[in-house]
Order: sequence, then structure tokens, then C-alpha cells
Amino acid sequence: MGSLVSRSVPANMSGPVAEFVKSAIAKDKVVIFSKTYCPYCTMAKEPFKKLNQEYACYELDKRNDGDEIQSVLGELTGARTVPRVFIGGNFVGGGTDIKKMYDDGRLQKMLA
Repeated sequence: MGSLVSRSVPANMSGPVAEFVKSAIAKDKVVIFSKTYCPYCTMAKEPFKKLNQEYACYELDKRNDGDEIQSVLGELTGARTVPRVFIGGNFVGGGTDIKKMYDDGRLQKMLA
């Protein structure tokens, strides 16, 4: 089987990819699921760089299971779009959300 997962097929939430996503989210304080060419993903990473906050970043366009990871994230967060940013195991938003939280000080409080 290849990566023939279509966007209409629900993700296997008990499969190995879902387990990978859940353990990745739990393992690090800040986790970003991203694509290397995505400007919103760059926008999401910038505040963490400015705050010298380490984060785990998974570039889905560099992975064979990237599409399946996006399906799992869709099930977990309600959308397949990237970036998907998690802090302390909780989904907090995408690029514009993170920028807004940084600009109004909420992001810094979440990381304290």
C-alpha cells in the first residue's frame, strides 16, 4: 500500500501514524506540524525563535506519511491545514493565531 489516503477517508486514530502524532505532541512542550514552503508555518515559528523557546518541528512535506499525519491532525484539531501548533499537549492554533498571541502577550504567559 502506498500513500493513497484520500482527503475524504477518516484517519486511523489507533494506527501507528496517530500514535506517532500523539506521542510527538506529548513529548515536547512546543510542537509545530509544518511544511517547509508554507508562509503561515514560518509565521508560527518566528515568535518562538524571538522568545528563544525550543520547539519540535515536523515538516510534513519532507515525510512519506505527511498526508496521513495531516488527516490525524484534522481529526484531533478540526482542520488539516498547517501549521498546527501545540503547547503543553494542547492545540493552540495556526500561524496567525500564534502571531496574535505573541503580539498581545498570551504566548509568553503560556510558555512561562
